[in-house]
Amino acid sequence: MASFPARISARTGLCAAVALLALAAGTAHAQSMSYDTGDSVSADDGAEGGSARGSDRAGRGERRGEGISARGAGSGVRTRITPYLEVAQSVLAELSPGNDVLTYSTVAAGVDMQLAGRRTEGAVSVRYERRFSESGGSNGRNGGSGDTISGLARVKHDLIPRTLAIEAGGLAARTRVEAGGGASLNALANSDSVSQVYSLYAGPALSTHAGVVGINASYNVGYTKVESPKSLQVAPGQPLVDVFDHSVAHAAQVSAGVKPGDVLPIGLTASAGYAQEDISNLDQRVREYRAGVQATLPVTTDLALVGDVGWNDVEVSSRDAVRDGTGAPVRGSDGRFKTDKSQARKIAYETDGLTWDVGVMWRPSRRTSLSAFVGRRYDSTTYYGSFSYAPNARSSLSINVFDGISGFGSSVGNAVRELPTDFEVTRNPFSGDVSGCAIGEKSGGCVNGVLGSVSSSVFRGRGVNATYGFNVGRLKMGVGAGYTRRKFIGARGTVLAAANGTVDENFYVSGGVSGEIDRNSSFGVAVYDSWYKSGRSALADVNSYGANATYSRQIAERLQGTAAIGLDGINREAIEDQLIASGLIGLRYSF
Repeated sequence: MASFPARISARTGLCAAVALLALAAGTAHAQSMSYDTGDSVSADDGAEGGSARGSDRAGRGERRGEGISARGAGSGVRTRITPYLEVAQSVLAELSPGNDVLTYSTVAAGVDMQLAGRRTEGAVSVRYERRFSESGGSNGRNGGSGDTISGLARVKHDLIPRTLAIEAGGLAARTRVEAGGGASLNALANSDSVSQVYSLYAGPALSTHAGVVGINASYNVGYTKVESPKSLQVAPGQPLVDVFDHSVAHAAQVSAGVKPGDVLPIGLTASAGYAQEDISNLDQRVREYRAGVQATLPVTTDLALVGDVGWNDVEVSSRDAVRDGTGAPVRGSDGRFKTDKSQARKIAYETDGLTWDVGVMWRPSRRTSLSAFVGRRYDSTTYYGSFSYAPNARSSLSINVFDGISGFGSSVGNAVRELPTDFEVTRNPFSGDVSGCAIGEKSGGCVNGVLGSVSSSVFRGRGVNATYGFNVGRLKMGVGAGYTRRKFIGARGTVLAAANGTVDENFYVSGGVSGEIDRNSSFGVAVYDSWYKSGRSALADVNSYGANATYSRQIAERLQGTAAIGLDGINREAIEDQLIASGLIGLRYSF
């Protein structure tokens, strides 16, 4: 498989992809239909894993997720493109463990797009920011001069209505790397541990019929890059963090099926899928094939029983690092292990054989959907499912339970695909970074959970995430929470063997409220808290928390003034805790 050219800058790739995102389209999981439609229903285990299953099981046609963002259901937003320029003056004051104070100014340019045409729907928010340090920062903390790109995008476009579509999406965000590979979206801490994440994906989806047989197929390719100049040692005595570099992921699936009553009292669907992720760190590779037959038995017009029997083949492999004369692994100039390409691949995990799933799907209305499944996969019992409830235009609830094997790149790409296409981005007023969370009219999504670890090792990820959004009058409120458990996989006889079987856990919760004060002013308040627990060392446990408040005032027709205050803290076992207070005043001109 051809790998992405290493010399191409991830930033350049993201900028070049903005045009694609604005035009691209497609129906994500277009093969996933309600059980009474007769279209394909193939298995997928959720956003975090899903390395070989690019399609959702029927009953999961709407995006699931976690986190918060301010967008009201049924707000009637049409296509809107808003470029802007922004300048701001900020101050960061370290309250603990020292008393360092940093002042800096920023200049930013960005564009926010809401696309709601007859054939195109989606949302794009991309921002470039340049920071100029003015004073302070003597301890090297809290970032100095530099530039960043941040953004979130998901766009669908129907090339042939209801038949052929194309979809594209992307993420650019900063994370703070912690001991053990943990990470947090709060990037205001020591600049040495801040890294940039870029992820892009695109692909077509086909949905058609041959008589009573529904035929569906889709393909997507994704690229994820973590910019880090070196592996990281967060504290003396802690192991070096082998930070993920980049990966290329492919996923394809095809299915054909008939709905209940067309041929038999039950619906039958045959499906096959393939996925592969190639990770640059030590040439790791996750490859999965799957084929199966699914039967759907309607119990009532709203409820169906589903059973699936199939065959699954999964393999995880890698190479070892180059060894010196003493047998110690050799690191390159970037701090990552140098891959020994002269040696054959070593198998870290493999399984093949029969798989099965049984479950229920309940869809009493277009605004309510439940699917719950239990089965056998990866040599163990698996549980997954989803629930969405949007009783009216003012509120929406989404819950997702997932289980799958993947690398960091696939998990990020899958999480972006789970976002709704009608989201609005919430940004940190001080760093300009996206919060990673979004809520749309019927569902929500978030990438916080998948960004909770930037370790290079392949893992089996299980967890749950949930979002709830509510609008009342001029207020918009949202809350999200999630839990992810990663069990890492590494081949014996390689440097990755030290990670094999270790487990890390990530919990997070975030919430926010925003609204209008009067015709010319508005406010926003956001809070977050996340916990990371490493299986490699108890000293790597981290708690990251914070809150910020923003006041905005319309000065002229296109000119807006903003003032913000914030407090961010980090509690760590490995090194001293940190607490930072922030303040900002700024101006934005929208075109």
